[in-house]
Amino acid sequence: MVEEGQKAPDFTLPTGTGETMSLADFRGKPVVLYFYPRDNTPGCTKEACGFRDLHEAFSEVGAVILGVSTDSPSSHKKFAEKYQLPFPLLSDEDAAVSTAYGVYKEKTRYGKKSMGIERTTFLIDGDGVIRKIYPRVKVEGHMEQVLEDVRHLSNG
Repeated sequence: MVEEGQKAPDFTLPTGTGETMSLADFRGKPVVLYFYPRDNTPGCTKEACGFRDLHEAFSEVGAVILGVSTDSPSSHKKFAEKYQLPFPLLSDEDAAVSTAYGVYKEKTRYGKKSMGIERTTFLIDGDGVIRKIYPRVKVEGHMEQVLEDVRHLSNG
């Protein structure tokens, strides 16, 4: 698991629009990197739409939002179109990036164990340093808290 104060692992992943993006593409800007389990599930949809609804406020403070899951680029494309998401969704199909960030874990649901992404958000500053980690995110109020923290980061 990565820790606050250390360099965020760089990566390059495909988006739902067919291009690739790297974390390094956003040097100089704060990045909200959020990992979520699955496209089109209730919690993930609520989280994505919450970031969508606050996207303009994040943009005003110069922050970039990137969503990551193990879904395919085509799944991301449909999900982003369905909910008009104005930020990239990155496809980590082999879970290499999720593993590097320590969020790909064994989970138990209804007594059944499986591997998957634990909903986690990372706030990364313009120098690529992790400033805050939000583990095991509860969606309610999360996006507002991240926005508040980005504002503090940008002001201080």
